[in-house]
Amino acid sequence: MSAPSLDHVQVAAPRGCEDEARRFYGKVLGLEEIEKPPALRSRGGAWFRVGAQELHVGVEEPFTPATKAHPALRVADLDEVRARLEAAGARIVDDDGTIAGVRRFYTADPFGNRIELLTRSP
Repeated sequence: MSAPSLDHVQVAAPRGCEDEARRFYGKVLGLEEIEKPPALRSRGGAWFRVGAQELHVGVEEPFTPATKAHPALRVADLDEVRARLEAAGARIVDDDGTIAGVRRFYTADPFGNRIELLTRSP
């Protein structure tokens, strides 16, 4: 039996989240928005490509942000992404450096969901 692979991760957001999701995930983080299947469009939200995987922002009611569970996005230039987030007014929480060879910090999307950004040393 072959091991499974990760297809996508979903974060929740409140109804009407689409413009803010596109601004944060698309413009600030630089993810490519991908088209949702026609049968799912009426549910709201937005989908983005993250490498070979996807990140889905899905509408959930009632909505409660995930403040511990989170997607972790590996980036090539952590300092550049941090600068974009700070310019957009995002709060940054630095990591304590407990993982050797990994630099990382946390932020939150516009809905309060925790997001980890990291880079690994070669």
